[in-house]
Amino acid sequence: MTTNKAKIKKGLLTVSFRQLEPQAIVDLVKEAQLDCIEWGGDLHVPHGDIATAEAVAAMTMEAGLEVAAYGSYYRIGVSEDDGLAFQSVLDSAIALGAPVIRVWAGGKGSAEADQEDRDSAVEDSVRIADLAAPHDITIAYEWHSHSLTDTLESGLRLIRAVDHSHVKTLWQPDTHHTVEENLAELTAVSDYLVNLHVYHWVGEARRPLEEGKEHWKQYFEVAAAAPGEHSAMLEFVRDDSPEAFLEDAKTLRSL
Repeated sequence: MTTNKAKIKKGLLTVSFRQLEPQAIVDLVKEAQLDCIEWGGDLHVPHGDIATAEAVAAMTMEAGLEVAAYGSYYRIGVSEDDGLAFQSVLDSAIALGAPVIRVWAGGKGSAEADQEDRDSAVEDSVRIADLAAPHDITIAYEWHSHSLTDTLESGLRLIRAVDHSHVKTLWQPDTHHTVEENLAELTAVSDYLVNLHVYHWVGEARRPLEEGKEHWKQYFEVAAAAPGEHSAMLEFVRDDSPEAFLEDAKTLRSL
């Protein structure tokens, strides 16, 4: 019996290069022979700036690249009250042509969050997913510390409570976990997986992706067997260096 493997596209998160202008990032990704870009909402494509989103979408397409996601800084259950309306995030994602909007799972870690925080996160997740769904846009949680996805149990609890066809998750390895622990976590969330953030750290030190190649071979095996298409996007390159990025991109292509 054979297993149908999903295609994994290769790309970059632009938050890796906040110092570069959008056109320079597009040129760099093209040089790296990657497929796609997640554009960040903090600097390169600011939330609600439709003209910039349309211009960046055009330059991405003209280079033969795809927009993999819009990396917003919207925090479910928090941002609407703090002055960042999800509608402005959604408007930018639509103008950008992004199939996925990255959001943060609340404003507290799971150990600090109470039931009211969780209920608010679930309610807001459903609300924004309902807004995004008619545009065929998926909401995806950042899988990250200091949020409700900081543990596997908490992250799954959130996704299952929301139970929405347009709410999924991103995944990235926890640098404090073993490869086996990360594999188990990725396997557990694979039914909800959209994209992966790719890097290799030793402790708190950023290292060449080549050194973590054997780890990522295993991660990609799990991701490739997960339903749907996925993008694996480089992040946290050494010294925020374009040269280091090009080296890591070569490794990513080989994987």
